[in-house]
Amino acid sequence: MKQFTTIALAAALLCSLSFADTRPASNAVASMERKAKHVKDNGALPHPSQTPTEFTESEVNAYMASGHMKLPVGVQSVRFQGHPGVVTANARVDFDQIREGTTSFNPLLAVFSGTHDVVVVAHVHGSGGQAFVHIDSVALDGIQIPNFALQLFAEEYLKPKYPDVGMDSRFDLPNRIDTAVVGEHRLTLVQK
Repeated sequence: MKQFTTIALAAALLCSLSFADTRPASNAVASMERKAKHVKDNGALPHPSQTPTEFTESEVNAYMASGHMKLPVGVQSVRFQGHPGVVTANARVDFDQIREGTTSFNPLLAVFSGTHDVVVVAHVHGSGGQAFVHIDSVALDGIQIPNFALQLFAEEYLKPKYPDVGMDSRFDLPNRIDTAVVGEHRLTLVQK
């Protein structure tokens, strides 16, 4: 499970990458798997190597598209891109699946129904063994959603399933990862 957490972290942080890699997807998936295994194995050592491990956008996007990683309920696809320190995720989301089993009579939440193209922009970094994510903006089908509506949606539908998720999230990095830096076209992890 920790390997998948590491991959999810890498995917979340790697959103800032925006170059096209010409390697076939199967090579990118294999490369991602090798690097994720290295991070897991290195983290299990009493004194992990502090040599940085770098993931590329193409590796993460190929891995996400391969079906090797289970996406949260309602998230049909996700693709990452961006700039240093800023993560952009483009996803196809079925909000009816996310909301399944819950009801709200708040008219502000009516926009969160049906299937939409979603763009999330966030500032992310990892230091001192912790990851920090701040959601800057969310757009549904090109329409910017006000932050108060996002906060209401997170409280109503996300927090019950994912208590640590919100507009500002902080969580422990797995596998003794000390720092995670989103750079131009890559994510660099250092373990201690």
